[in-house]
Amino acid sequence: MTTPLEGIKVLDLTRLLPGPYCSMMLADFGAEVIKIEEPGRGDYLRWMSADKVGDTGGNFLLINRNKKSIILNLKHPAGKEIFYRMVKEADVVMEGYRPGVPKRIGVDYSTLKEINPAIIYCSVTGYGQDGPYVQAPGHDINYIGYAGILGMTGLLNEKPVIPGTQIADFTGGAMMAVIGILLALQARQRTGKGQFVDISMLDGTVPIAATLAGEYFPSGKIPRRGGTTFTGRYACYNVYQTKDGRYVALAAAEEHFWKNLCKYFGKEEYIQWQYIDEKQEELSRFLQEQFLTRERDQWVAELADKDVCCTPVCDMAEVFADPQIRHRQMIFEMEHPRLGTIKQIGVPIKLSDTPAKIVSAPPDMGEHTEEVLKQFNYSAEEIASFRRDGVI
Repeated sequence: MTTPLEGIKVLDLTRLLPGPYCSMMLADFGAEVIKIEEPGRGDYLRWMSADKVGDTGGNFLLINRNKKSIILNLKHPAGKEIFYRMVKEADVVMEGYRPGVPKRIGVDYSTLKEINPAIIYCSVTGYGQDGPYVQAPGHDINYIGYAGILGMTGLLNEKPVIPGTQIADFTGGAMMAVIGILLALQARQRTGKGQFVDISMLDGTVPIAATLAGEYFPSGKIPRRGGTTFTGRYACYNVYQTKDGRYVALAAAEEHFWKNLCKYFGKEEYIQWQYIDEKQEELSRFLQEQFLTRERDQWVAELADKDVCCTPVCDMAEVFADPQIRHRQMIFEMEHPRLGTIKQIGVPIKLSDTPAKIVSAPPDMGEHTEEVLKQFNYSAEEIASFRRDGVI
């Protein structure tokens, strides 16, 4: 059984979250991903995590399986020549530098397409390759701020709340990069030519606000934080505290779900008030009073067969103990040759005939340098000289 990307070779220059998560998804489906790391530094996530397994960042271990790691000094002329030789045989190059940096160090698309016209070059940046913010620095909170998501996250009349995970990095950056690379590979099958894939995390985050834009565009009225259909405006779609200080998520948004909930509580007169603004305070107060009478898990069990969309708000321990998540293999364990047993998040895309394969643990820095250089026909003597000269 083959994997969809078997035979595709990816040279990955990225660090932090978006690029490495993208390349891991490609690797899970069979691409050979060669992670090219800077001498002495490597991927920032190796070192900058507060929660480590041994001496390695926990976040690094979650987004770098199935890859090979080599150390290569691209500032050294010999290092650059090694990279160019690799480009000749590669299908994809990924980088996450600020615009202008790749050209300065000689690894930009214009340079590489002369070496390999079929190369697909994916750049993942905060704001893309052009525009007034092209050279501005940024992180996830900045991109979701510009995209309107941060401003819409939080309670009515209170300050914005930082989301619990990186939205722009994973969805606006990594996922869009995967899609862009796959589209470019598909196009190359017809044309034989590679192309530049320009991924802006801000660009990729703006569409996530589509439901908010859907309220804004027709009327021109700016949505209020905590005041839209899916951000807390209505009692039927909200979060409620329970007796034990935990929370349930209620999503009885459709009429039949709301009707079932009202009937359960013996409040059929509430059915017609589902989206009446003037009645929301009364509805929310009633529901909160009810949910405070039992513990969270009691409510989840009680309402499980009532068809009302009421679920627990889980912490991380509960997430990865959840029977549905475990059944879908969204957590598993694998052996790391140095660190022992490590936990991994599973593959979210299930293909019936060509599923993902987990074949190797996240690599130590430079673990595959010699192996990869031999693959590209460098001799043992040449490799030894590269090591002496600080090239690798």
